[in-house]
Order: sequence, then structure tokens, then C-alpha cells
Amino acid sequence: MWQNFESSRIIRMTMTKELQTLYRQWSGNDAEKTEKLAGAGSNRAYYRLWHKDSGETVIGCVGTSREENHAFITLARHFHEGGLPVPQVLAVSADEMCYLQQDLGARSLFDALQQGRGSGGNYNEEERRLLSDCIRQLPRIQYEGARGLDFSVCYPQPEFDRTNVMFDLNYFKYCYLKATGIDFHELRLEEDFRLMAENLTGKQWDTFMYRDFQARNVMLTPEDRPVFIDFQGGRRGPVYYDLASFLWQASARYPYTLRQELLDIYYEEVAGKYGTKPSREEFGRELMPFVLFRLLQVLGAYGFRGYFERKQHFIDSIPPALDSLRQIIETHDFPYPTLVDVIKRLTKKKLTVRVNSFSYKKGIPQDDSGHGGGYVFDCRGTNNPGRYEQYKKLTGLDQPVIKFLEDDGEILSFLDSVYTLADAHVRRYIERGFTNLMFSFGCTGGQHRSVYSAQHLAEHLHQSFPEIDVLLCHREQGIEQRFLGI
Repeated sequence: MWQNFESSRIIRMTMTKELQTLYRQWSGNDAEKTEKLAGAGSNRAYYRLWHKDSGETVIGCVGTSREENHAFITLARHFHEGGLPVPQVLAVSADEMCYLQQDLGARSLFDALQQGRGSGGNYNEEERRLLSDCIRQLPRIQYEGARGLDFSVCYPQPEFDRTNVMFDLNYFKYCYLKATGIDFHELRLEEDFRLMAENLTGKQWDTFMYRDFQARNVMLTPEDRPVFIDFQGGRRGPVYYDLASFLWQASARYPYTLRQELLDIYYEEVAGKYGTKPSREEFGRELMPFVLFRLLQVLGAYGFRGYFERKQHFIDSIPPALDSLRQIIETHDFPYPTLVDVIKRLTKKKLTVRVNSFSYKKGIPQDDSGHGGGYVFDCRGTNNPGRYEQYKKLTGLDQPVIKFLEDDGEILSFLDSVYTLADAHVRRYIERGFTNLMFSFGCTGGQHRSVYSAQHLAEHLHQSFPEIDVLLCHREQGIEQRFLGI
């Protein structure tokens, strides 16, 4: 493991020197300063290089895949020669492992939309104008960019096909669906996947599918003109895919009216300049299967990055993606019965109750759901088995401690009152459609009384309310347990 990491680091250092050499050959001087940029979505590394005399900057890219670099370089040159809004490639190393391109600055469309995104989708007039300008330019890349393009250079494949669809659908199944613990008929789901793959790839397209068309991949010039980057994963394919990627991006929370407005702008642009056969209504119907597919693909990525790599940003992105999925399932019909049933169960608004045990010495657990509320119960008023030597190394999960507490009886009376309060509160939360509630039990060490109480409340709620999810955490013991609802 260490040897692999060290080898990768040495390769990266060598490539940075090669980038400096390429810059020297192109400009005639060494770069006065080099800054590594953050945020590459692949193994490619980006740098900003400053010219010693003029102070002008360019962007240098160092890749680990020649094929990926070759795809970007070839596509960028083809698009630029066609007058499309992409960065100009300035210089390329002989092995195509690094290259220089035009510096478009540091302001992306994603940055410019911060206010609307932060307000839950309340985009102001200026943000709407930027979105309109961007969506008007998309058909140029898709239609004009495809003219005369040799799609064989596309990486990792030249066109959107069934293999592509099945890969992404299984990505959703294995990295998100299975991680939720929900039960499903796998063979029937696979039948739906195959049908979806046939439906999405049944038409021949002569357009360029950007594949990763999103606000982060649109840079804005000082005049606020959109310029497109990171299209190296593009290929021949349906224009609908890019619209689904952009307009149904979960974190953007575009309201329905804005999304329809942008769809109208796109449709009119295509109909006016490139001609289109379907009516506006039919165009909308043909788009929705791609929206469904794209949302499933996104959930696969969020599941992998969130559940497996434990990256909080992706975990936080799952609820808005599920909201989008719920909306299209409720408003559109799809010929995939098993998949639709799975999605309905996934997106059903379900109450999640978090139950914790903790030590007051280490503080009360924080509510990470963002909703606040719930109860904190102090177990220190009940008899403490931790005062006796024979129980000091045990916890409230061990039978000798359980017997001690139940024979004493104080904790049983305490929990009877807790059950009455908790049952009433959970029942009311279910009726009102709330999604998060928390109960925490504290004692001196977070070892005996609090552990017993939290464990028993979690089991009680799971038995009493089988439709809810109960997440149990014995914080000081490092134990977590999930009781998933039906």
C-alpha cells in the first residue's frame, strides 16, 4: 500500500516538472509561480502558472491516463475551431500526459448561483439570467460540436450504449440500494434494468452528449459569458441526458417553474437553429426516462462516496436526490414495476428515531439531522451498578448488569414513564410527516444505566412502530445498531 502511494507521489512530482518544462518551451520562460488548484473530479491535477514578466496565467493539467487526456485535447481543439465556448489548448507534451490551456478565471456558474442554492431554490433575476445564458449554449456543444467529430477519440467509450446504462444501474443497486437494507426481488429488478437500457438506447443519435454537464463545469468570463470545461467523458449520445444532469441536479433545488422555463428556452433554441421532430409536449415525455436514469446514477455515486467512503457532503446530498426521485415517480408513469415499487419504498417519508447512550462527562450528543428537538433523559437518579466491583468492567448489555437493574426495579419505573412519553411523541411525528426525532440517555460513565435504557427504548420503539427506522448508538461503547422499518 505504502509503495503504491509513494510510487504515485513520485509520478506526480515528475509530471509537475514535465509541466514546468512544457511551460518553458511554450512561453520561453520559467513560470514565476505555480499554484495547485483544488477540485478535480478524477486523477487529473490542475495548476495555475504565472508568467514571469507579464503576470498572465495559464492552467496546466497533469493526467494519469493518456487516453483521457487525448480525449479532452482532441475535443477541445475540435470545439474551439468550431467557435464553441471552450478553453483553448495552448501546448501539449509529446506523450500527452500534460498540457496547457487558457485560464478562464476562478468563478464558476456554481459559485455564481450560491444565493439561490442557499435559499432553497429562490433564485434571483441575475441568477436566472445566468442559467438562461448557459442553457442556450448547451445545444451548440451538442449539435455543432458533433459536426465532423471523430467519436472514436471519446473516452472511455465512443457512444452511450446498453453497457453504459447497465453499469450505472448496477452502480445504483450495489452502492446505494443494497446499502439501505431495503428488500427487493433482484431478478425482477434486473429485468426492469434491461428494459430501461433498451428504451434509453433504442434511438440513434448524432449529437455530442457532454455527460457531466453541471454548474461546476461552467466557468464565467468577466463579462459573465459561459465557457464549458471537463467534457473529456463525453461521447455520442442523447441530448436528454445533459438536460437531466443539469436541471435535476439535486443540490440546486430548481423550482418547477424555473426548470420548465429553462426547458422551454432549450427547446426553442434547438427547434429554431437545429430543427427538432418532437413537439414540446413529446419532448418533455421523452426527457423523463433520462431524468429517472440520471437520478439513479447519482444516488449510486452518493451511496459509494457517502456510505462507503464516509464523505459527509455526499451523505447530505442524498435527501434532496430522493425528493427529486419522489416527485417524478408521483407525476410520471414508467414501465418498470419492480423499480417503481422500490423507489416508492425508498422515497416514502419515514420517521427516523435516533437513540443514544452517553456519559455526561463527555457532553450531550449533538443532533446531526439539522432539525433539533427530542429528549435527553438523566439516568443518574437510578441505582448505579458501576459502584460495585463485579459490574465495573461490564455494560448495560451484559446479563449480570441487566439482572441487577431489573431486580432493583428503579430503572423499570423510570422507563415506563419514558415509554409513555416516547410513544405519544413518535405517534404524533408520524401523523405530521416529520422525519427526525432523537432520544438520549445519560449517566455518569455512559456504560451501565444509560446503555440499558437506550437499548430497551430502541427495541421498544422498533416493536411498537414497525414502520419507522430506529438508529441506536452507544456512544461511549462505540456500538451502533440499526432497526430498519418495513
